[in-house]
Amino acid sequence: MQPETRTTLRHVVLFAFKDSATVDQIDAIVADFGTLKDRIPGITAYEWGTNVSPEGLNQGFTHCFTLSFASEADRNSYLLHAAHQAFVGTLGASLEKSLVVDYWAQ
Repeated sequence: MQPETRTTLRHVVLFAFKDSATVDQIDAIVADFGTLKDRIPGITAYEWGTNVSPEGLNQGFTHCFTLSFASEADRNSYLLHAAHQAFVGTLGASLEKSLVVDYWAQ
């Protein structure tokens, strides 16, 4: 058996928005999230999209964001970075709930 090779750490964030959140508020959050890749060192890739699954199992989560990092240290720096903390601080008025999962890509 070969030893595990860790190459890419994925940070997956799901958002479910409040019914009162406007399209403009949601669009602003999506745009703001997208700026973090240029403002925080260590993010090697970023993508996002909205749920298109026909299964109906998304439990209200509509938006998915995936960030990639080369190391846990880079991910941890991202989490503590002032730009990330400021972004998180803007979510309260619009966000119903979030879900975060990190994993090493296999």
